[in-house]
Amino acid sequence: MSDDTSQAPEMPAPAQPFDPAGEALKSRGAAAKVREFPQAPGVYLMKDTAGRVIYVGKAKNLRARAGSYFLKAAAEDRRTADLVREIADIDFIAAESEVDALLVEARLIKDVQPKFNQDLKDDKTFPYLEIATREDFPRVEFTRQPHERGTKLYGPFGSASSLRGAIQVLQKIFKFRTCTLDIDENDEKWRWYRPCLLASIDQCSAPCNLRISKEDYRRDVQRLRMFMEGKKQKLLGEMKEEMRTAAAALQFEQAARLRDEIQMLETLDERGELDTHVQPEVFFVDPKKGLSGLQKVLKLDEPPRTIEGVDIAHLGGGETVASLVQFIDGLPFKPNYRRFKIRDVRGVDDYAGIREVIARRFQRLHDESQIFPDLLLIDGGKGQLSSGLAAFRELGITPPKTISLAKRDEEIFVIGQDEPLRLSRHSYALRLLQYVRDESHRFAQHYHHILRRKSMLGE
Repeated sequence: MSDDTSQAPEMPAPAQPFDPAGEALKSRGAAAKVREFPQAPGVYLMKDTAGRVIYVGKAKNLRARAGSYFLKAAAEDRRTADLVREIADIDFIAAESEVDALLVEARLIKDVQPKFNQDLKDDKTFPYLEIATREDFPRVEFTRQPHERGTKLYGPFGSASSLRGAIQVLQKIFKFRTCTLDIDENDEKWRWYRPCLLASIDQCSAPCNLRISKEDYRRDVQRLRMFMEGKKQKLLGEMKEEMRTAAAALQFEQAARLRDEIQMLETLDERGELDTHVQPEVFFVDPKKGLSGLQKVLKLDEPPRTIEGVDIAHLGGGETVASLVQFIDGLPFKPNYRRFKIRDVRGVDDYAGIREVIARRFQRLHDESQIFPDLLLIDGGKGQLSSGLAAFRELGITPPKTISLAKRDEEIFVIGQDEPLRLSRHSYALRLLQYVRDESHRFAQHYHHILRRKSMLGE
C-alpha cells in the first residue's frame, strides 16, 4: 500500500472498488486500470509497490475477473485478503481463448514464481500436464506427482479443473490417449483389443487397437507439444501446408482430417468454459483405487473403465426430467452427459421415469452399435434397480453390469443378490459410486431448474 497521505475522495458506494485500508483507490490506480481491461480472455498480473509480480491469474473475461479483487468481498475473504492488501498495480496479457490464457498463465507461474501463487495453493502440489515421451504411443495425463525421467512436463497450472478441461478440449483436436495401457506397436495382440468409448466418439485415435501408426500418432503428439509451447501460429502454418500437400496428392481423407483440426484450433474460444468440462476438484481419493475396489466388490473381470449414472428430478410431479452422467477412468466426462425430458410418465413415478430413460438411452446405443458402459449406476434402491432391469427385458437387450445406490444407508443393490452390499464409509469403491450418484443428481436438478425458470418466466 502507498504511504501517500494526501486528501482522499469520499468512500464510494459498496458496489464500487473498495480499498481494504478504508481509502478509495486513486483514479490512476489498479482498480481504475482494470476498468479499461478488455472483456476477453487473457492473463492478469498483480504487482506490489516495488513493481514485483505477486500473483498471476487467467480469465475468460479479464475485466470481470480482475475487477473482482477490488470489491469489498475480496478484501474481507481470508483467502484473498493478504493479496488484496499488497496490490499496487495490475497489467494484462490478451489471449485468443481461455485455453491459450491457461497456457500463458502456466508459463508465467513457472518463470516468475509469484509469491501468492505459491501461498494460495492450499498445501497441494500444483497440477501438471505430462507426456510420456519414451512410450511407443506417448500418453498424456494430468498429474500432481511428475516423473523425474522419460516425460515432457508442462506447468505448473493454477487450476486443476481448468487443466482437466483443457486436456479434454485438446484431446478432441490431437486425439491423444490418456489411458495407462502399455502398448507395444510390435505386439499383434493389440489388434484384438477393444478400444474405449473415446475412440467411438472420435476423441482418441485408438493406438490400443493399432488403428494408427506410431509415426502418425507421434506426429499428433508433436503438434500438441508445439501448441503447449506457444507455437500455435507456426503449427497452423505447417498444418495448412500439409493439408494442401495431401489434397494435391488426392489423399482427401487426410486433407479433410487436417482441415477439421485446423478449424478446431482456430475456434478454441468457442470450445466452452474449461471448468464446465470436468467436475471441480472434490474427489479426494485416487480414482484408480475406487475402480479397483469396484472390481473386487462387484466381482468384475477388470476395473470398470466407463461408468454411467442415472437420476430423476421433479417437483410436485411437474417438469419431470432425468440425467445421465458418464465417468471414464473414474473421472467425469462431461461432453457425454445427457438430459432427458420424461415424456410418457404422468405425476410422481420415479420407477416409470427410470424405465423410460434407460429404454431410450440403451435402445439408441443398441441401434447405433455403440459400446455399452462397463457399469450402470441407478440412483435409488431395489425398486429403482428392478425398474431399470425391466426396461432391458422389454427391449430384449442384455444389460451391462447394473446396480443401484440407496442414499439413506448407502446400500448397494446388485442383480441376483437378495441382500444389499454395505461397504465401509471410507471405502474407495463407495466414494466413487457416491461421486457418480451425486453428480447425476446435481445434473438432473440443474436441468430441472432451467426448465422451471423457462416455464415461470416464459423464456
